Amino acid sequence: MKPEQSERILVEELFKKTISKNLLEDDVIENIEKLTGDASTRKYYRIWTSTTSYVVCLDNPTIDPSSEPTFLTLQRVLNTEKVRVPQILDKDLGTGYILEEDLGDVTFLKEITQISSKEEEYQFYKKAIDLMATIHKVDVNKYKDEFFVKLAFDTEKLFSEMEFTKKYFLKMYLGLDITTAAVEALYKKLYDMCYMISNEPRVLVHRDYHSRNLMIINGEQVVIDFQDARLGTPLYDLVSLLEDCYYQIDDSNKKSLIKYYYEEYFIKLDKTKNLEQFMYLYDMMSIQRVFKAIGSFAYIYADRKDLRYVKYIGFAFEKIRSIMLSHDDFSKERKILSSLYYAN
Repeated sequence: MKPEQSERILVEELFKKTISKNLLEDDVIENIEKLTGDASTRKYYRIWTSTTSYVVCLDNPTIDPSSEPTFLTLQRVLNTEKVRVPQILDKDLGTGYILEEDLGDVTFLKEITQISSKEEEYQFYKKAIDLMATIHKVDVNKYKDEFFVKLAFDTEKLFSEMEFTKKYFLKMYLGLDITTAAVEALYKKLYDMCYMISNEPRVLVHRDYHSRNLMIINGEQVVIDFQDARLGTPLYDLVSLLEDCYYQIDDSNKKSLIKYYYEEYFIKLDKTKNLEQFMYLYDMMSIQRVFKAIGSFAYIYADRKDLRYVKYIGFAFEKIRSIMLSHDDFSKERKILSSLYYAN
């Protein structure tokens, strides 16, 4: 029997156990469809019944029943805090079985490409920012014993993402010598930038809040892929959304949305920064976040020879170059990075 066939049988048996526990209405399975998963070892299946559909996640089995996967912990916390996340209908940690509501296949990215006006785009993003802010407003003191409050975007973590890009983008993708004085000078500046960002006030951040990690169901935006949440500046999420490499938002809308977040949310967290100071921090966060994204695109290509993300590298690089061009204190680093990129 092929592995996929045995998995389907396992999914069917586990789903029948869910029904036997009276957690769902007794129903008839009509089809089980394997879904395209993420980069992890998790596998996903959609179960079609005669009345509705569900999604089953097969994760690594948990030997200790009291030790739940990070996804389940954060789902429980976010759901408690009124953040719209997928509902968990049943679980069996011993087999790695998690039964979730079916959110469908429409992502924020897919939906935003069908807008009819700039105003519609603005309102769509404004809604995503308000949803994001519900994560940032979580009182982490209530969860001081949970693992995620012990993780943070400190200097080491932020800079490790820069080192990641050095390895997979500069060295492996571009084939550059990363031991040169120019690369060393560039990374000295990036380290100082990460140090500055790391000393900003911290909230709970999603870590990967972009157009592919929001689902749309019945007009409602739902947050997914939140298992890597940790403490950090809220700008990490704001930049992830508005400087998304998958979709280029209208520039005037972006400026208005940045100002909206500053006035509605950020000023309540940090009253010491005026809008100009906030914008400088936003740009520094953009350099870090987008440069990290370039590393991720290069890694996916190096690891899986997946060409789908290569097309975003050029757009992401131009975004970084443009930001650096507007800051005199990054003139030297912009020239170094440009010479490294355009020489290939």
